[in-house]
Amino acid sequence: MTSPSDPKTLRAEARTMLERIESKDYRIGIVGLGYVGIPLALAAVRAGFPVLGFDIDEERVGQLARGVSSIKHIPSDDIAEAVKAGRFDATTDFDRLGSVDAIIICVPTPLTRNREPDLSFVENTARTIAPRLRKGHLVALESTTYPGTTNEVLRPIFEATGLRSGEDFFLAFSPEREDPGNPHFGTSTIPKVVGGDGADALAIADALYGKLVVKTVPVSSTATAEAVKLTENIFRSVNIALVNELKIIYDAMGIDVWEVIDAAKTKPFGFMPFYPGPGLGGHCIPIDPFYLSWKAREFEISTRFIELAGEINTAMPKHVVERLAQALDARASRGLNGARVLIIGAAYKKNVDDMRESPSLRLMELIEHRGAKADYHDPHIPVLPRTREHAALAGRRSVPLDASTIGGYDAILIATDHDAVDYKALVGAARLVVDTRNACERAGAMAANVIKA
Repeated sequence: MTSPSDPKTLRAEARTMLERIESKDYRIGIVGLGYVGIPLALAAVRAGFPVLGFDIDEERVGQLARGVSSIKHIPSDDIAEAVKAGRFDATTDFDRLGSVDAIIICVPTPLTRNREPDLSFVENTARTIAPRLRKGHLVALESTTYPGTTNEVLRPIFEATGLRSGEDFFLAFSPEREDPGNPHFGTSTIPKVVGGDGADALAIADALYGKLVVKTVPVSSTATAEAVKLTENIFRSVNIALVNELKIIYDAMGIDVWEVIDAAKTKPFGFMPFYPGPGLGGHCIPIDPFYLSWKAREFEISTRFIELAGEINTAMPKHVVERLAQALDARASRGLNGARVLIIGAAYKKNVDDMRESPSLRLMELIEHRGAKADYHDPHIPVLPRTREHAALAGRRSVPLDASTIGGYDAILIATDHDAVDYKALVGAARLVVDTRNACERAGAMAANVIKA
């Protein structure tokens, strides 16, 4: 890790910014008011900084300006309090970027249909900022991306204005580490990795984030900070792929992988538990490894380990649907074709309303491709929104979860283990339950009609 430079060695402009951050006479602008931007805005408000949020979604901005949360696990009361105190405002007017001192970019970085990085949101945001960029501005990117993005993509766009990074404005990268719905860690209690384009940028970004979070972790460059985020998520992707593969192997042997993991994790060293599932979801783990794989090709390096993990995880929905078909053949004396299936959970993880990259959407498509009808129940997602990859599913509504409804389906497929679901009642009313999350076992609801998948 790297320590920020002694303030005495910094440029006068940088020292002035440090003094303003210390006194909290410093306004923060956040571009992108989603799962990363809103929690960051609230953390900054709680730390005593005024915040102006920017987004192109007029409906979302209107809600936030009225103190209404657009994300279920973020209370509206927190936003309303910040708005009422005059510490937070939201706007679609990007000309107001000139009124803030720091611009923090929290926009999506998805993949294209060819599984290559899609930096269009980042690039468009940078081009929007550029004409409003002024001397003294700190611009920090938080969107997950490949090493080199900050200096190779953002810096040229900004320097085309005639301003120079490290002299006129300051450029940094600090990867988001949000875990929506995590009851133990929030934005301000998670250490923050910070990399800067030069000593001045690092010192300013480190000082600002140091006021917002419990601890900063300064590193030597923006590329290093970008690599840290990818490493964290590739670590998870590879280990999840490992347990997904072990699950398939142990299932063929008649061994319960969940029991194996529970026993293995009693070892106090050398083992970290990861758990199988119906596929990967969320905005990070299914996407981030491909950013590094794409960048590695520039150096003529193949990422076989990373790509193999991606193949295994991507194949899990097909494996689950095959297990569902086998279970219907064996337990219900009928095939998948013509069956009615209820999927429990549309969110990619429990207890949130976040559907990004959710495997449930792929499961619905695969099931219906096999000639069955797939409905879903999710207490956090009443209607499926439109997504780029699964547009045909948009507008479908969550069905109620009661005994008569459950009994009308040939099979129940648990894809997300929301706590709000009564698994004992579910198992009691269902003909067949295919459980990809071990939810029934944990709820003490295992029965003869439950199959783990």
